Amino acid sequence: MRSSWFPLAVTLAVQVLVAMSVVTVPVLAPAVAAETGVSASHVGLFIAMVYGASMAASLASGPLVQRFGAIRLSQACLVACMVGLACVATGVPILFVVGAMFLGMGYGPVTPASSHILAKSTPPERMSFIFSLKQTGVPIGGALAGALVPALVLWGGWRVAALAVAGACLATLISAQPMREVLDADRDPARPLAISSLAGPLRFTLGDPMLRCLAICSFFFAALQLCLITFLVTHLTLNVGISLVAAGLMLAAAQAGGVVGRIAWGVFADRWGRPMCLLGLMAVGMGAAAVATGRFTPQWPAVSVALVCVAFGATAIGWNGVYLAEVARFAPPGKAGDATGGALVFTYAGVLFGPPAFTFLIEGGVSYASAFVVLAMPAVACGLWLFWRDGHRKESGRGAPGKPENG
Repeated sequence: MRSSWFPLAVTLAVQVLVAMSVVTVPVLAPAVAAETGVSASHVGLFIAMVYGASMAASLASGPLVQRFGAIRLSQACLVACMVGLACVATGVPILFVVGAMFLGMGYGPVTPASSHILAKSTPPERMSFIFSLKQTGVPIGGALAGALVPALVLWGGWRVAALAVAGACLATLISAQPMREVLDADRDPARPLAISSLAGPLRFTLGDPMLRCLAICSFFFAALQLCLITFLVTHLTLNVGISLVAAGLMLAAAQAGGVVGRIAWGVFADRWGRPMCLLGLMAVGMGAAAVATGRFTPQWPAVSVALVCVAFGATAIGWNGVYLAEVARFAPPGKAGDATGGALVFTYAGVLFGPPAFTFLIEGGVSYASAFVVLAMPAVACGLWLFWRDGHRKESGRGAPGKPENG
């Protein structure tokens, strides 16, 4: 197990800082809007640009990992996030677009790179747990953004807050360097990079029935997840009437629920042996929590709001680790990075779709409550589909958990 813990520590640290960099911008949105005049609801479009760039970058991640190594690619991702945050800190609207592109290029390849490392070092019976533990880096990063960034805004302004997170990325980049020689030992510097290689990850995903099912479901799960992360602070400040700091703490509570959920779901999936069914249960749970979140009013007790946020986070943020472990299980030998990159195209496409759809609904006069319901319904439907696929697989005896289906 020691051989899996060291790679886990490195990949987790990188995931935390990259996630924190992306979530920092939605947390800053009310402060940025007050100074620049750009509507806070437009943060949904910013996040869409981030994940559009992430989607493209994830396709290139497999060949890049094989040529330069997963750690070197992860370090490049941290540099891209630093540049993106620096662009946002300028306060110039056109540079917000450039910053979104750099943040996306930093976010997209991190998960395929970490999957490449962990698939080699993780025992099969602990796949869901280790992958879920690594994926806690996303909600941990979000929780740090929700808890620390508002305080940094009060201390030095929103520009200082953005640059402080960029400085943390630099520190993480330096700390990862000692592990590069060991973890990138399988790189092939002579491997050519060609545009045609970008289709490889998609072939792995679309060619396997279970990978295809997981990828399609991840589209709708990710859409709802990012609506939670992107709009919770704005919803609470505008519609519930709480302060920016208090709303940031509610986002931190949701992210904390995601941290605990990812670990708990990973352990449960390994012990139960039916991760597909577990994903279905999480889908129904995130739909119910989304409906409850949309119904928040100033009359709700703070404790009740916090509990719903935790439940929303535990499901809408907690599903990723089990999902990525399943993708790695169904991937061809030695191709976990490529399969993950192909699956993440659908995941990031969901992120690309969700926040803009939510923004357009709000701008069109739809209430936050109705917008959350609209985004929740497809996720619940996918949960029912996963129940059916899991039951069909069990009855037919094909594609046992952890083994690919044929044809």
